[in-house]
Amino acid sequence: MTRSFCRALVVVLALCGSSRTFAQTAQNLPTDYLSKEFHAGRRQALRDLMPANSVTVLFSFPEQVFANDVNYVYHPNPDLYYFSGYKEPNAVLLVFKDMQADGDSSYNEVLFVRQRNAAREQWTGRRLGVDGAKSQLGFKRVYNSDDFAKFPIDFKKFSNVYYDNLPEDVTGDGSAGELKKLIAAFKSKLGIPDVDRQALSDMIIIANRTTPQNLARMVTFFKARYSDLSKASPMVQELLAKPDSVTLAAVKSKIGNTISGTWGFNTFTTKLRGVKTPEEIAVLKKAIQISSLAHLEVMRAVKPSMSEREVEGIMMYVHKRYGAEDEGYPPIVGAGGNGCILHYEENSATKLDNQLLLMDVGAEYHGYSADVTRTVPANGKFSEEQKAIYQLVYDAQEEVFKLCKAGVPYASLEQKTAEVLSAGLIKLGIIKDASEVRKYYPHGVSHHLGLDVHDKGGRGNLEENMVITVEPGIYIPAGSPCDKKWWNIGVRIEDDVQIGKDGGTNLSIDAPRKWQDVEKAATEKSIFEAAKFPALK
Repeated sequence: MTRSFCRALVVVLALCGSSRTFAQTAQNLPTDYLSKEFHAGRRQALRDLMPANSVTVLFSFPEQVFANDVNYVYHPNPDLYYFSGYKEPNAVLLVFKDMQADGDSSYNEVLFVRQRNAAREQWTGRRLGVDGAKSQLGFKRVYNSDDFAKFPIDFKKFSNVYYDNLPEDVTGDGSAGELKKLIAAFKSKLGIPDVDRQALSDMIIIANRTTPQNLARMVTFFKARYSDLSKASPMVQELLAKPDSVTLAAVKSKIGNTISGTWGFNTFTTKLRGVKTPEEIAVLKKAIQISSLAHLEVMRAVKPSMSEREVEGIMMYVHKRYGAEDEGYPPIVGAGGNGCILHYEENSATKLDNQLLLMDVGAEYHGYSADVTRTVPANGKFSEEQKAIYQLVYDAQEEVFKLCKAGVPYASLEQKTAEVLSAGLIKLGIIKDASEVRKYYPHGVSHHLGLDVHDKGGRGNLEENMVITVEPGIYIPAGSPCDKKWWNIGVRIEDDVQIGKDGGTNLSIDAPRKWQDVEKAATEKSIFEAAKFPALK
């Protein structure tokens, strides 16, 4: 039976029997999901930040087509999940600062969810529905998403309406509760004009990610983003014309007046999600430990005859063995010159040979992503050149670890990394001046970690219970202006660190870091050694 026929049959069955209850219930589910009390606490924390007479509106993410009539596995909007626990498409959450009167009752939050449908659930999985959202997520006011368009709310009466960048790449089946129609109803209720998507994206990047300390790097980013700067958005052109802190402040002020609802939303969610609660820390620790054990297993199993994809498969098996639902980002497994490509995702080399293997792979566990990178010699032994670069990256990471405590300016992590790497590269004769360091170290040393692998979080001073990465790296592709003996050496060591009051805690310590420990792990027996696969015919 073809998928298209099956889907057509689902629609017919839905029309005939949509009132039936899909009785099958899930069995043997994990017991360590975030609690409904956690999500309720996050909604209250959001209200505490919101001004009087305001409302925050959160939509689910759209479903995305994988091929023809097959969708990608659905990934929920991290913000919607954070504030509600809801993980399905076609949903809207309203969080009010103040209680809203409704006859003899009142409310300060409303959730609209995808409607139950017995026939569709038999084909595509269980739905929580109105009753499930009440009993499992703890909401008192829940409606089907079909009811959103006619829900009696006048958004224009609120002093502030906060919402995220609304997605455009939305498809649907024509039902009243599909995301495309939910967004259209919201725009109509609020009177939101259509805006240039690229300009809006630029403004959000400037408002939430650009600081006086990283301004030079962001200027480089925008110049790379636009091959023709005359086509850049007005805010970007103004900033590039005079890239200093005064201009940045002026541009941010204009952005605040232009997209106050979206900027306010990102300001609140950045503040809240940047500092993790104990429940979040527990889930993150599990994701990170799973990832670290996967890296350790590859160190034991790796051989020059392996392919990049085989290494990726070992990682993914270990992740699944410990209950991770997915990877937090496409795995990066690059040997030799491939390891010098920062976001190399093909993983298609059929042999590793006697090269360095860079692996940037992190598990996603209950929505939270690890981000761990290790670089190992495929033959188990570092060459002298490989060892020299590896040790330099290790030394930089060690120096940055010392800064990972509350109150330290985030920008100082980058400054220390560039300082150590440039001095080391000069000593090795690879560069002549510190200004050349970006040639071989083109990325930043840190980002926040959580529901997104590049999570939301402040870029001012580090705060207790932030979780960040520390990931210095050096990449010397073939053809670089240095001695050929360094060519095709790419090294990154990345660990996930919980910020404490007096120092950081390395959560990915189960993956060996010192070159001596990496070589030692290569001598240990792997659980995959006995695996024998028949040859393909």
